[in-house]
Amino acid sequence: MLTRLSIRNVVLIEALDLDFGRGLGVLTGETGAGKSILLDALGLVLGNRAETMLVRGGEDRASVTASFEFARLPDAVAEALDDAEIAIEPGEPLIVRRQVRADGGSKAFVNDQPVSVALLRALAPVLVELHGQHDDRGLVNPRGHRALLDRYAGADTAGVAAAWDAWRGAEERLESARAAIDQARADQDLLLAHLAELTALEPQAGEEARLAEARAAMQKGERLSGDLEELRHVWDGSDSPLAALRVAARRLDRIAPEHPLLAEALAALDRAVIEASEAEAKLEAAAEALVHDPAALEAAETRLFDLRALARKHRCEVDELPEKMRAFRAALDAIEGGEAELDALEAAAREAGELYRRRAGALHEARFAAAAKLDQAVAAELAPLKLDAARFRTAVGELPEERWGPHGLDSVEFLIATNPGADFAPLAKIASGGELSRFILALKVALAEQGGAATVIFDEIDRGVGGAVASAIGERLARLAEGGQLLAVTHSPQVAARGRVHYLIAKSSEGTVTKTSVLLLDESGRQEEIARMLSGAEVTPEARAQADRLLEGV
Repeated sequence: MLTRLSIRNVVLIEALDLDFGRGLGVLTGETGAGKSILLDALGLVLGNRAETMLVRGGEDRASVTASFEFARLPDAVAEALDDAEIAIEPGEPLIVRRQVRADGGSKAFVNDQPVSVALLRALAPVLVELHGQHDDRGLVNPRGHRALLDRYAGADTAGVAAAWDAWRGAEERLESARAAIDQARADQDLLLAHLAELTALEPQAGEEARLAEARAAMQKGERLSGDLEELRHVWDGSDSPLAALRVAARRLDRIAPEHPLLAEALAALDRAVIEASEAEAKLEAAAEALVHDPAALEAAETRLFDLRALARKHRCEVDELPEKMRAFRAALDAIEGGEAELDALEAAAREAGELYRRRAGALHEARFAAAAKLDQAVAAELAPLKLDAARFRTAVGELPEERWGPHGLDSVEFLIATNPGADFAPLAKIASGGELSRFILALKVALAEQGGAATVIFDEIDRGVGGAVASAIGERLARLAEGGQLLAVTHSPQVAARGRVHYLIAKSSEGTVTKTSVLLLDESGRQEEIARMLSGAEVTPEARAQADRLLEGV
């Protein structure tokens, strides 16, 4: 509920701090004292448009701060704050602040964290419900009527929404499968051709790298084979270096014993023969290793070309060709097994649709029964509010199938007829300002146990009525405020007397400066203010006595 409202430099209000509590709080004051300024200020923290005319003359900015406290944070508020990444601890107040600059523009904060005005508008319906002479939201807006009726009926809307989601999901899977099979059938000849082409080539994962490596090795061998052949001519034959070394070694062997140096020369020559023999062996081994089959090279190059050409055709990498082949096989298999799959999906969609219709049908019946009950409850409230000639009806209509949804099959709208024989029409289109407020009050009383915003405000709901009707309005406002918080801006002493707390809005002038102030009245102050409301400018003893009777009567 709203616990504190702090206003700085808003029109005629220089500085104002108001504390609120549970129950019915009434705000009274002479016409033009500034009651509308309070509501405009509160509207800022609820996301209303920031008008620069709200900034007090001579000031550069205005600000409004509203504090709300909850025993348990409403789910809608918690979700909105979570989406905005604003953390709030259990028991911590929710503090909403709005600043408006005189030169235009505004800033919004929730618990001192900058937020968008859109977040304030999202929080507003849960925080404050405002009903005034020109209310175009809340109970007047048909968009909320279905949800109000469902809460009144205690209906299982979650089960219907879940059945709708399941039905939509089953239908989407069915349509997706149908589209896939239809497309596969249309492409069947092309799929067969692609698969035959791939099957003939039978690509393997990693094959491109292996072929490229083998081709590079064979191409290298081809380049070296000419050089090796020339070396072969050098080393082969009787005039090869190795043969010459061996001849020299044999001749030196015969004379080596004649001199030590010859023996050393022979040893060196023997080592040369050994090294040359090893070189010859290495050359022979290299020649064998680099031997390649020209046909094998051609085959590797041809396959590599074919694989890459096929990859370009299918716009993929060579290594993705095996997966392409599997995909084509799967598509062709799907055509063959598609009918059985479609039968299963059609059965699932049909079953899901039947479940939705059953649940939505049960919800329709619950709405229909609750509508009749709500109509009776509202009708019982109309006569005491001087609306005894009026009629109220909750219209529950079945929507065409294309407009069914998680909400069910129905449209719901609250209709009224203010005169006997008149046709029913929407609330906002047929009711005058005073009638509209009283209809809303009757609805609020009938829906009292279904909850709503944390704080409810009625702005001059008693305009144009008095006597017993005003007393009936006051009694119903007090009843609505039990266990919650309701604020009423009123000109009626009968309503003011019902308040648990009473605020007086007054306007004063100091030279050329006009200010609006708000006073929390004590018992004597309440008596005097209610007496003024009864008698006018001059408060008479009779008016004070009547004020006492009103206060004692509650």
